[in-house]
Amino acid sequence: MQSKDNVSAIKSRLNIVDIVRRYVRLERKGARWTAPCPFHQETKPSFTVDEAQGLFYCFGCQASGDIFEFYGRVNGLTFKESLEQLAIEAGINLERKNLLSDAREQKKRSGKQQMLRMNRFAAEYFSRALHTPEGEECRAYIATRGITEEMSQAFKLGWAGREWDSLAKALHKAGFNAGIAVEAGLLGQSDKGRLYDRFRGRLIFPISSLSNQIVAFGGRSIAGEDTEEAKYINTQETPLYTKGEHLFGLAQARRGITTKDRALLTEGYMDVLTLHQFGYDNAVGVLGTALTQTQVKRLSGFTSHVTLLFDGDRAGRKAAFRTCEMLLTRGLSCRVALLPDGRDIDDFLRNEGVGAFENLKAAAPDGLRYCLDVLRALAPRETVEWTRGFLRRVELPELLSPYITQLAAHLQLSETVLREGAAAWRSAQKTAGKKQKTEPAQTRQNMRDRQIMMYAIRYPGRLTDLRRLGADMALQSPIAKHLWDKIEEHGEEAVRYFDERETNFWFHCRGAEAPPRDNGDNELNSLCNALDNYYIFTQKSSVSAALRENTTTGDFKSDLDYLRALQETLGKIDEQYQRDSADTNAY
Repeated sequence: MQSKDNVSAIKSRLNIVDIVRRYVRLERKGARWTAPCPFHQETKPSFTVDEAQGLFYCFGCQASGDIFEFYGRVNGLTFKESLEQLAIEAGINLERKNLLSDAREQKKRSGKQQMLRMNRFAAEYFSRALHTPEGEECRAYIATRGITEEMSQAFKLGWAGREWDSLAKALHKAGFNAGIAVEAGLLGQSDKGRLYDRFRGRLIFPISSLSNQIVAFGGRSIAGEDTEEAKYINTQETPLYTKGEHLFGLAQARRGITTKDRALLTEGYMDVLTLHQFGYDNAVGVLGTALTQTQVKRLSGFTSHVTLLFDGDRAGRKAAFRTCEMLLTRGLSCRVALLPDGRDIDDFLRNEGVGAFENLKAAAPDGLRYCLDVLRALAPRETVEWTRGFLRRVELPELLSPYITQLAAHLQLSETVLREGAAAWRSAQKTAGKKQKTEPAQTRQNMRDRQIMMYAIRYPGRLTDLRRLGADMALQSPIAKHLWDKIEEHGEEAVRYFDERETNFWFHCRGAEAPPRDNGDNELNSLCNALDNYYIFTQKSSVSAALRENTTTGDFKSDLDYLRALQETLGKIDEQYQRDSADTNAY
């Protein structure tokens, strides 16, 4: 179990708002911050951060929790991994004996941490190598591309020398584990067991996460075009790096994207650098793969507007078409700016100038119009199949209607048929996705537990009043009892120890949509009446059960005693009913 002292210390040093704004564009709304949710797609921000409580909550997908839950969820980390990484940021040393007890988990954690340190070491090694005499040829190449020293440092560019094992030797000298270096993608190993550098004779582009940790590298060959080696190579998938999860330059571009409320999405490392060089600090790259849903989710945390800057050749047009599909079905708006065939961004900006580039962007069609233009070249059957598939992939129901109207009008398809088809498919999906209800309907006991715990969360300082009413003894479900124990132990600070379900309930009771907490006495009286009813009905059930059991014994005196008790209980029920009716009429 993690040390509560460590958790509290980290939370006291790190502001959840500072962590969250790395991944989404936060705006203050009164006492809270709001943003588009990074965990699901939406058109209206429903994600909120309560800075004072150190919690986040999404009214759309119900994701909730504290700084550890957010950091772990957005980065795909376990709680233990989140704890360790945030502890480093907070400058807190964790007690290893309490951090991980399982040997395999400890080995896994140690391996990841070594990889991060190796990557940081390698990035510094490559950067130093760029400024040595051996790095002259790489510096000359960078100069021909017009990249300034300031930009080179901003993106931490480096040089991997041509020797077979220079980095391998440096890692060994620094005491790093060679096997982990191979697993991290920095080194390769021959069939004979010889270690060698994977990146040789290449301009190095470190790939950073939004936490500014280097998770991978890209390398561009600076040899002539006649060479047979690949122009670009990237780190293979590792425990730190999964292809399709990161965008090159997003760590550097997130502020520009937030400020401009638009991202420029391009294909290559050099394209991103050139755009930043010319002042387009909202440019990011897809790292040589087709855009993925994870990358779209990363982008949508900062903006819902994207301009695609792809080559105008056949491959570029095809990539733009697929990227448009991905963005549109996820609810983002996009425009498509294709460069003239045979030109790249670097060449276009340097030769045509910023004015021509601005004109190119201004003339870019929106994403759906671009898709429609491509579809006109397809056979009618292919067009219909694409349209059906596209509508089925649309995640936001509110986008279906306008999409159907535009598709039907421009592709000369029946709008009625498209609407009926989309409705039938969604209905079938909804039916297929329904799970058989295995739990009974919510009982009065569930409702009573909920009512008690709602008051306990809204007014944790009044648990004494609840105990006086016997509320703690009336709780039946283990979940409610466990929640009561947390509130009893931690009071107002209990929310820091809630799990996701408990945090959701906290937001329901005390969030922005909850009633103000200024009517505690009346709420307590209402709960008191509910508990009185509970005790009276419990007594009635007990007396009735005892009477039924006693009738088989022939003890008529006991029967009369039970009947009198039952009559007295029924009288109390009638009195309670009269009081409830009077209260209702008073309103």
